[in-house]
Parts: sequence; C-alpha cells; structure tokens
Amino acid sequence: MKSPVNEPPNWALPILAPSLLAADFTKLTEAVAQIDSSGAEWTHLDIMDGSFVPEISFGAKMVADLRPLTRSFFDAHLMIIHPENMIERFARSGADSITFHLEAAVHAHRIICAVKDLGKKAGISIVPSTPVPALKEILPFVDQVLVMTVNPGYGGQKLIPQCLEKIRELARIREEKNYSFLISADGGINSSTASSVREAGVDVLVAGEAFFKAADKTAMAALLKGR
Repeated sequence: MKSPVNEPPNWALPILAPSLLAADFTKLTEAVAQIDSSGAEWTHLDIMDGSFVPEISFGAKMVADLRPLTRSFFDAHLMIIHPENMIERFARSGADSITFHLEAAVHAHRIICAVKDLGKKAGISIVPSTPVPALKEILPFVDQVLVMTVNPGYGGQKLIPQCLEKIRELARIREEKNYSFLISADGGINSSTASSVREAGVDVLVAGEAFFKAADKTAMAALLKGR
C-alpha cells in the first residue's frame, strides 16, 4: 500500500476532534472557525446514510465546501453501507482521513488499500457490540481505530462505560505488536467523562455537544484534553 502523500503534523496527544454533527448547520462557516480558534486539531465529519444508522447527515459536497475555510485535519467518519462506493468521492472532497465501519464492509483490507492509494489516512471503526478481536487482521494496516462509545446514529447520548475496556485492549495490542495506529473514541465525551477516556489510553477525543454548546470553546477544548 502507498504511504499517504501528505503526512499530518506531530500533534501533542490527546487530539480533540469536534464533531460538526452537533453544530448549527445554518452557521457552519462559524463552526469551523470556532474549531480553529479553540485549539482543536481535527474536525470530525459524521457521514450518515439513514441505513447503517437511523439518521441522515450530509455528504461530500458539504465537505468540499468547508475545505477551503480551514486548515483543520478532516476525518470523514463513514457511517454508511457500502463505504467502498464513496471512498474516492470523500477523498476528492478534501477529507484527510477516511474512517469506515468494520460492520459495513466485507473486504475491509481492500478498502483500506483504496483509501491509502488515494493518499489519505485510513481508519476503521467498531460499534459497541463488536469486540476488538474482530479487528485482529486489520490492525497492522490502519492509521486509526475509532471506538464508538455509544450506539451510532444520534448525538447527545451517554457514554457506555464498558467500551473503555476496548480502548485499553487496543492500547495493549498496539504496544505488544509495535503498531502505530491512533485510538479514537466517539460518543458521550464531555467534561464529566473525558478524564476516564483519556486514562483508558485514547489518542483522539471526538466531542459534539460538549464542544458546540460550551460558551468558552477554548476553555472546553483544554478541559477535554486535560490541559
């Protein structure tokens, strides 16, 4: 597999990735500016098709329209069936990383290869009911593993504490095997839960409502990252 063309900077961990799903869709220009000014490093783009998950969010055109407005690292989280059909579209829209669900893919390794051949980082995600061992054959090849800490499809849910053990398990495997993937967590991350997620060993914190509902987004970003 080809290496990504553009390597991202060496961010200090943990990384914060505010989810645009929680933003006011009539003020997305303002939302990406708030992400930039807060000190958050990534922008999380929840792509939902109404089939793999109950809701529909937005598509590649919105990603392309937002791309010139920010230098933020765009992680497109494809919560869709047949993700292989949309890889090229989101790569060309300006996503820096494309994360898809193991549960939605038959040929996950082939999709990872396709993402990397397009010069993008490749991520794999699992829902709360999928165990970490299901990822065994894929872990040597991915740049990111996204652990859903809620059942995907809606914002504002409470974090499922048992999912933190998946983060610990992934951290152990990474150390034992000398892998280099980042561990991300998405769902229910806020000022009350962020510390336990960080302690479990997460590298990337995805936060939606906790970030966009905060009056002081810079302070909230620092709090979520534990700085």
